[in-house]
Amino acid sequence: MSRTQRLRLEILTFLEQVGEANTTTILDHVNRRFRWGATMNQLGNVLARDRRFVKVGFDEGTDVGGFRMRVCIWSMASA
Repeated sequence: MSRTQRLRLEILTFLEQVGEANTTTILDHVNRRFRWGATMNQLGNVLARDRRFVKVGFDEGTDVGGFRMRVCIWSMASA
C-alpha cells in the first residue's frame, strides 16, 4: 500500500465530480476533507506521477500580495 493512497483516491473522486480543477482548488479540497491534509509539494508529486491525472493547461492568476501566480489545471486521463 502506498503512502499516498487515500490522497490519490480523494483526488480521483474530486476530479470525477468537477471534471477539471487547478492545483490550489484540489489542495483546498484535500485539506478540508482530511484532518492531516497535504502540502503543495506532496500534491504536485502525486498529480504529476500518477497516470490517471493529466495536465490540461495553466491558469494565470494573481495572489493576494499582487504577485502573478501560474498554476496547473488537472483532469482525468482518458482511458
